[in-house]
Amino acid sequence: MNVTDYIGNKIERLPKGYVFTYADFTTEVNQKEAVIKALNRMAASGKIAKLSKGKFYKPENTPFGNLQPNQSQVVKDLLEENGKITGYLTGYSIYNQLGLTTQVSNTIQIGKNQIRPGFKRDRYTVAFVKQKNTITKENIPLLQLLDAIRYIKKIPDAKIESSCKRFLAIIKTFSDQKINTLVRLALKYPPASRALTGALLEALQQTKATESLFKSLNPITKYKLAGASKVLSTTEKWNIV
Repeated sequence: MNVTDYIGNKIERLPKGYVFTYADFTTEVNQKEAVIKALNRMAASGKIAKLSKGKFYKPENTPFGNLQPNQSQVVKDLLEENGKITGYLTGYSIYNQLGLTTQVSNTIQIGKNQIRPGFKRDRYTVAFVKQKNTITKENIPLLQLLDAIRYIKKIPDAKIESSCKRFLAIIKTFSDQKINTLVRLALKYPPASRALTGALLEALQQTKATESLFKSLNPITKYKLAGASKVLSTTEKWNIV
């Protein structure tokens, strides 16, 4: 079987929207140049689509044209390294998913322990958010929620009041164990994030769980979150104004 046939057969088995590079083939076909040429020929013919330099994907055809791969596919090389999770989608990438806004952004934000300058990839702007907690598959949903709490003022087309209501609805479904983990992770976030997390939890009668958050705050510092008091009766205690 020649290189082109081998690549064609392997791509046939890939799910639509899957992003790949020549490196996905050269471990089995030790002909790098031949692989690159074959992929470029297939892209030119429309069999596959080019995402950016050296990156291709298997397009899903619709009456409205080819669907773009989902954001996690576009940046998957930035989310995992040698099988280990090193980053996660956050911010603009998940506000819609969390039910905080109806808008979908062309900015992909990634939480990582070690950040780097942002850059463009196809039609997307890729940006990074510093995460001080260890990133694991299990705690990613909680980190995404805490990031949304941290950047509540920056959620597109959403008022603080409506965002707080949504946060309460999400946290209300958490088990005690999940709430304890949320608090532990929140302790590495800025003071305003800790204060709002504490006020949300206390509004859900989780007063005991919030003790460490309350003790971590400066008692004279005020946190400006206009509209939060319309939803949370606990804002005064947490110095949220």
